[in-house]
Amino acid sequence: MNSSAIEATATLDRVLVMELVRVTEAAAMAAARLVGRGDETAADDAAVKAMRAAFDLMPVDGTVVIGEGERDRAPMLYIGEKLGAAPGTGPAIDIAVDPLEGTTITAKAGTNALAVLAIAGKGCLLNAPDIYMEKIAVGPGLPDGVVSLAKSAEENIAAVADAKGVAPAELMVCVLDRPRHADLISKLRAIGCGIQLLGDGDIAGVMATADPDCTIDLYMGSGGAPEGVLAAAALRCVGGQFEGRLMFRNDEERRRAHECGITDLDRIYRLEDLARGDCIFAATGVTDGSLLDGVRHSRRKDGTALLTTHSVVMRASTGTVRWIRAEHRP
Repeated sequence: MNSSAIEATATLDRVLVMELVRVTEAAAMAAARLVGRGDETAADDAAVKAMRAAFDLMPVDGTVVIGEGERDRAPMLYIGEKLGAAPGTGPAIDIAVDPLEGTTITAKAGTNALAVLAIAGKGCLLNAPDIYMEKIAVGPGLPDGVVSLAKSAEENIAAVADAKGVAPAELMVCVLDRPRHADLISKLRAIGCGIQLLGDGDIAGVMATADPDCTIDLYMGSGGAPEGVLAAAALRCVGGQFEGRLMFRNDEERRRAHECGITDLDRIYRLEDLARGDCIFAATGVTDGSLLDGVRHSRRKDGTALLTTHSVVMRASTGTVRWIRAEHRP
């Protein structure tokens, strides 16, 4: 382990890992109050405010590198914002957050809405602009380099099928249900693959490739670059392969990439290019999904109101995955 990796691990050793779950729990419970209310903006705003307030109780010196957007585009949790109760004195960490992964899902009471965050040592998470990223991911246990954005969809499907010892038509591929994926979906249909179409929430889609209880073999398609970094941090903890390539629609997006320090606009990023060294990933379900249950509202026999949350927290250096159910009095 090199000196920078040792330093990053030591930094995260001083962070109260379980406290990260309190942050995602707070965001999930705030957003859950607006499930099915049809207001995406209000749900996202509630999650953002709750996550920021919870983070500011932690004894860290944090900098948001993946957030709700650049400072002039988001009122809170913007890229470059400082978080934590110990600026200049606490452990310096980079923070990637998605207070509400699946705003539309939440507004419509759909599945797989999550409150998500990842932390790593300084400089260990890619500072990606809030633009699109082409992505491909598979779970652990496959030969290194089995998938690549340099290959065609057909070549990637054939390679994964060969590695798994099955016919290409036996694979299940997760794709966001978007018009931009019409060509990709047609190619997969021609192969005969099963396709699970997601309405929203591609972090959950990428993570599903590493879930032994899930039938997803690959994730393919494009989604937000910030979500790509968060998904990469999760796979760093549990194993798997991921590649991402930024997609630019105009000069404004290229300018924003340059401001983030990105000079090679055609680069294909692998897992450790997006999330290096030790990192910690945490997520809490807002609505029920394939990975986590959503926030539950109930009452005890004495009439006390309760909120029950379901969360996961994972760490790259140890490979530890903790599933946490917690009861909260609102």
